[in-house]
Amino acid sequence: MLWTIDPTHAIVEFSVKHMAISTVKGAFRSFTATGETDAEGVPKRLTMEIDANSISTHNEQRDGHLRSPDFFDVAKHPTLAFTSTQVTANADNLTVVGDLTIRGITKPVTLTGELSRVVTDPWGNQRTSIAVRGKISRKDWGLTWNQAREFGGVLVSDEVKLEAEAQAVAVVEELVAVWP
Repeated sequence: MLWTIDPTHAIVEFSVKHMAISTVKGAFRSFTATGETDAEGVPKRLTMEIDANSISTHNEQRDGHLRSPDFFDVAKHPTLAFTSTQVTANADNLTVVGDLTIRGITKPVTLTGELSRVVTDPWGNQRTSIAVRGKISRKDWGLTWNQAREFGGVLVSDEVKLEAEAQAVAVVEELVAVWP
């Protein structure tokens, strides 16, 4: 079965340590995703494309810096992408291994989480949801900008925590007659 993300019931978030004392959280506001499950509802494939310009940390100055060549360089690299290479699921756990592309650099990542059962919404659509999380080293994708602090730390941690949660709606394949 094919699935597409319901963007009104989805979020893609990240968090990093700031000055080694607090956590700054952000999100991407514009993204698309699709997936495919087997007959039993076990995921086989997941893909996501994120509009890098849609980054929001609730601070316009910081968001502008994140869009700049110091970080995502959205003028040259307008999208981030994820494509699964292996999906393993059972009743309690979900593991998604895939390729994450940021700034034109593709590296493998592992995300873990949960997959809900399939339900029928009040309008007759089949829905499911997925929640995954993981950690990456931003240096692996060329995101190396930083400032040393006088107390011995750095302004932005290397470790970035990722989280995504989304409802997905089954794609109804319509038969289209082709007339000669």
